[in-house]
Amino acid sequence: MKGKEKGSVFSILILLGVSHMFNDTLQNLVQAVYPMIKESLVLNFSQIGIITLVYQMAASIFQPIIGAYTDRKPQPYSLPIGMTFTMTGILSLAFASEFNHVLFAVFFCGIGSSIFHPEASRLAHMASGGKRGLAQSIFQVGGNFGGSIGPLLAALFIAPYGQQNIAWFSIVSVVSIGVMLYISKWYKHRLLYIKANALPKDESRQAKPARVLTKKVVFTLAILLLLIFSKYVYMSSLTSFYTFYLIEKFGVSIRESQIYLFIFLFAVAVGTFLGGPIGDRFGRKYVIWFSILGAAPFALIMPYADLMWTCILSVIIGLVLSSAFSAILVYAQELLPGKEGLIGGLFFGLAFGIAGISSAIFGNMADKHGIEYIYHIAAFMPLIGLIAGLLPNNKKAATEK
Repeated sequence: MKGKEKGSVFSILILLGVSHMFNDTLQNLVQAVYPMIKESLVLNFSQIGIITLVYQMAASIFQPIIGAYTDRKPQPYSLPIGMTFTMTGILSLAFASEFNHVLFAVFFCGIGSSIFHPEASRLAHMASGGKRGLAQSIFQVGGNFGGSIGPLLAALFIAPYGQQNIAWFSIVSVVSIGVMLYISKWYKHRLLYIKANALPKDESRQAKPARVLTKKVVFTLAILLLLIFSKYVYMSSLTSFYTFYLIEKFGVSIRESQIYLFIFLFAVAVGTFLGGPIGDRFGRKYVIWFSILGAAPFALIMPYADLMWTCILSVIIGLVLSSAFSAILVYAQELLPGKEGLIGGLFFGLAFGIAGISSAIFGNMADKHGIEYIYHIAAFMPLIGLIAGLLPNNKKAATEK
């Protein structure tokens, strides 16, 4: 029975990763079709930045709120509900004929993401069996792999045939809802099991003292949030404008640029998977420090590289920089046990919000100074990783009260 339970938990982690893959495939499809939408609707870079801002803000503002709410009142069927919002956005984007219609479509996609991430992250923590870094990596790598194949699918099935072919990807939404319903049933049974085996309130208080939000915990969370800021400001320059950068600087086609974006995002997926288990074994502080600061020299060199070296450097940056997120998220969850949904929503939400605001700012910069200019500016952001040296040892942080 024990072995069976462990196996079922691992299967849930795999299905969460698969769900994350489906979710982020659809979410990243939005950014992958930017060049097509820009061309067909005759948009400028500022408008592309605004589209990203609306999407990322919808995908960020609600995440901590949803996470805090589901920590108190778990909602087993929130995952398929979120995917229904995403499906609505994808179908709307396929037939968008004007700028405001695009904003409506990406807003719905963002809401779907906002519902999915905090609850799914908390489920990964619940099903981890104590291997939290590994669990988050399995969950995260699904999302990163989905994010990487989004541009590839756009290059193969949308760019050659037109915007309306986006609608075919609603089939992915339907399959994803089926997988999520299975997870939701497991989640519902798990909640009933926890409730049936819960200690009486008096015993529960004696067995698990209340956590106190001390100055040290607040300081540590502030550092982690600043590291997320540096990581996602730079990542937004790559995910939102990398295709335009390659088209303008090297004269590649839209299809070729999306393949290069796929290569970069695939490297991000690999780095994400490696980061969690390495953090479990050697300590999350060191993974965080190496990940963000280690990307700095490659980011600083990339604006001066030719096409081949730009691709190579982007792969290295993707591998190194992406390994931090799982470690940062688990580090924060260990600071505030019992608040996994809130922490997941806060960190995912901040990541998306920063990416959206950065994209709007970078879009404005690109219109004024050219697309290459933003890569010279953004390259300095990973240097903020120096502050990771101020983090306490995560084993001590986990016991902080």
